[in-house]
Amino acid sequence: MKYLVVSDNHGDQEILKTLLDHYSASVTAFIHCGDSELDYHDPLVARMTAIVQGNMDFDREFPITAQLQFGADHIFVTHGHHYGVNLGLDHLLAVAKEAGANFAFYGHTHQLACEYTQGVFMLNPGSISQPRGQYANLGGTYALVDSQAKKIVVDYYDRQLAKVPALHFEFNR
Repeated sequence: MKYLVVSDNHGDQEILKTLLDHYSASVTAFIHCGDSELDYHDPLVARMTAIVQGNMDFDREFPITAQLQFGADHIFVTHGHHYGVNLGLDHLLAVAKEAGANFAFYGHTHQLACEYTQGVFMLNPGSISQPRGQYANLGGTYALVDSQAKKIVVDYYDRQLAKVPALHFEFNR
């Protein structure tokens, strides 16, 4: 299973159109972790597998969380602000485990991150439009997650759809 995970475009619709057009036929799911600033009825929303409400999404029709199931992958999706991700991932990890998820995708911090802990793979794709932190100089990132039987492979990409070689990660299950 391949998942495209994006977050925090903050109204930049063009990058979402670019990603949807480029990847729609090659990924299992297109997942948005919030702060899209889209209207719930925007045609772009209908093209995504899941999209959640961020703290800057004022259309309350977006759900706070989403759960997806693809084979053995149970994915918990949230923006992260309700789970204190700025202060650490313990609360998000607990909620994901309680939901029976083995993947937790989140945004909010505008900083990319991924780790595999206590049987849950946790990933922040970073902000596609307003990045912060160590990799802000890339101008924005999204992640492709390849869920395989024995491992999880993650590659981060920049806004030009170019793989960032230094941001390749593999986790054994």
